[in-house]
Amino acid sequence: MDTFNAIPIFVAVADSAGFSSAARVLGISKSAVSKRITQLEQQLGARLFYRSTRNLSLTEAGERYYQYASQANRAAKQAEDAVSELQGEPKGLLKIQVPMTIGQMHLASLIPEFIERYPEIQIDLVMDDDEINLIEQGFDLAIRADDLVDSNLIARLLVPLHSVVCVSPSFYQKHRQQLTSPSQLADLNCILYSYSKNADVWQFNANNGDEFKVKVTGNYRVNNSAALRDAVIAGMGAARLPTFVAGAAIQRGDLVAIFKDYTMPSKKLNAIYPERHYLPAKVRVFLDYVIEKLGNGSAYWDEF
Repeated sequence: MDTFNAIPIFVAVADSAGFSSAARVLGISKSAVSKRITQLEQQLGARLFYRSTRNLSLTEAGERYYQYASQANRAAKQAEDAVSELQGEPKGLLKIQVPMTIGQMHLASLIPEFIERYPEIQIDLVMDDDEINLIEQGFDLAIRADDLVDSNLIARLLVPLHSVVCVSPSFYQKHRQQLTSPSQLADLNCILYSYSKNADVWQFNANNGDEFKVKVTGNYRVNNSAALRDAVIAGMGAARLPTFVAGAAIQRGDLVAIFKDYTMPSKKLNAIYPERHYLPAKVRVFLDYVIEKLGNGSAYWDEF
């Protein structure tokens, strides 16, 4: 039985390739993890890990043990999920990763009402743009604006993410004769989002299906879309902005969305979570809640 209880700790160490990272996933101390692995090795009579000051890797015995231990660990989690589906009240710790800007602007504000609705659930919300391994780092789900590449994960669409070209009302009044076609952007000051792969090449799709690109230039680029929005509001120039950043400002009249007869490439905001036979109730109710609050497939920030 002691050996069986050590399986989650062993799997966490193997998946994260370290005692410290496994301790963070499990919520216990590094010394407790190390002690339990040493006890497990003594009970099995075999060394499971090669240890060095910089690296930790499985031995041959560790590799063989992991094949079965990981299956047992997944089965135990599935058993917990199956039982949790029968519980009347969703409960437990829900660990979520969300992108920084959309987390700050739209998702973090949803948490208080969610916890009030489901008081038995505890939330650990991490706002970070880095792509992490959900399983290795112990996350229940992540919200991402990209396509799913890991076949061990499931993606559920929350809302589409659109972009528009915006200017301030004063900039629009001054340059309105130059804002009748996207091609005219080549002659205007354009503010650029530096993290974009195509920061200075903006793509447009006309209503007739024609697709074309415009090379733009400007005197300011920034790696934060909220700062980009604020620069446009100040009248510095035109910018391509995601509507989840620009929507409220457009609704207030602080920004003007131009070229409404054209669309720009869009993305999808997905909720991503590990594939399971039974989706834990805490995950299911959070997904349903977020979809409801964001607009049931049509984002509320696009209502302008």
